[in-house]
Amino acid sequence: MTRLLRYTLPSLLIVIGVMTLIYNLTWRPDAREVVPASCTVQAPSLVSGQALKVMTWNVQYLAGKRYVFWNDLAQGDDEKPTLEDMAFSLDEVARVIRDENPDIVLLQELDDNAKTSDYQNQFKLLQERVADLYPCSARAFDWKADFVPQPHIFGSVGRQLVTLSRYQIEHAERLQLPVEPANVISRQFKPKNALLVTYLPLNDGGQMAALNTHLDRVLQTDETLQAQVTAIAKVLDKFESLGTPWLIGGDFNLLPLGQLRRLPDDQRTPYSAESALHVLWDKYPMIPTNNEASGINRARWLTHYPNDPGLNGPDRTVDYLFYSPRIKRVEATVRQDDTLRISDHLPVIARFLLPAAP
Repeated sequence: MTRLLRYTLPSLLIVIGVMTLIYNLTWRPDAREVVPASCTVQAPSLVSGQALKVMTWNVQYLAGKRYVFWNDLAQGDDEKPTLEDMAFSLDEVARVIRDENPDIVLLQELDDNAKTSDYQNQFKLLQERVADLYPCSARAFDWKADFVPQPHIFGSVGRQLVTLSRYQIEHAERLQLPVEPANVISRQFKPKNALLVTYLPLNDGGQMAALNTHLDRVLQTDETLQAQVTAIAKVLDKFESLGTPWLIGGDFNLLPLGQLRRLPDDQRTPYSAESALHVLWDKYPMIPTNNEASGINRARWLTHYPNDPGLNGPDRTVDYLFYSPRIKRVEATVRQDDTLRISDHLPVIARFLLPAAP
C-alpha cells in the first residue's frame, strides 16, 4: 500500500494541478448573465411607429482579406494579421458605419485581449470613431480564455458581440446557447456562442428587444447548430408571446433554401441539405428571404466571401436579420460594392417601421 501511494500520489497531484490550471485559464459563463449597458449621454427613447435602420456585420476581428488563415483552408498558414491591416479595416468599418448611419449596429467578432489581434480592445478603438453617432452600447464575450493550447493560437482569445445604438439601452443580458459536444477538457477552450440581448425603451412604456448572435462554423455536421437555432427560437417565441417587438441579426453560418446545391462539393461541408435555419424562417420573416437569396438576383444577397484564393467574390449567404411580424420591413440590402476587402462577411442593412402604439 505504501509503494502504491508512492507512485500514484504524484500522478494524482499532477492531474489536480493540470485541472486547476485549466480552470483558472478558461471561462465558464452562467446560462443568463446581466452585462453592462452604457450610454455616454442621455439618449432618446424609441417612438412607437417610427422608422428604424439596422445593420448586422461580422467584421472578422478587423483581419481583412489579404490572408488565408490556418482555419480558412487546409493549406492556410497565416496566423494573424498585421497591425497595418487591422488599422485599415478599423477605418473602413468606421467609414461604412458612418456612411450608412444605421440606428442600431449589431457587430460580431470584435476582439478584446486576443493574441491573434495583438491584444487590442477593438470595441474601444471603434467606439472612438463613432461615439458621436452611438452614445449607447453593450457587449458580451462568446469566446474567452487566457490561454488556448492550439498551436496556431497558443495564447489568449477574447471575441465579443457588440451592439451600438443611437437610442437608449435600458439594460442588456447574455444568454448562453448550447455548446459543441467535446470532452471535459477541450470543451473549456472552445467558443461559447451566445445571444446578446439589449432592451430599448419605447416612449409608450414598452420596450423593444434587439438581439445579436454569432453561431460558429462547425467542422463537421452535428446537432450543435440545430440545438442553437432551436434555443434562439424559444427566446424569440417568448418575446412574441409577450407582445414585445424584437429583431435579431448576426452570422448564423447556415445557408438559405436552395444554396447548398450551388456550392462546389468541397465547399458543402459542414452544411446539411436541410438547413437548421428553417426553425426560424418557418415562423418569422427573414432578410434576405429564401426567394431573394436563391432567386434570379441572388448575387445581390450573398454575404460571405471566404478567405479562399480560388474565389473572386462572395459565394454564399450566412448573415441574416429576423424580426417580429409586428415590425414592418421597408427596404433591405447587402452592401457589397465597397466592402469586399474589409471582412470575409458583408453588412446586411434594413429599414423597418416599428409597430404603432395600441
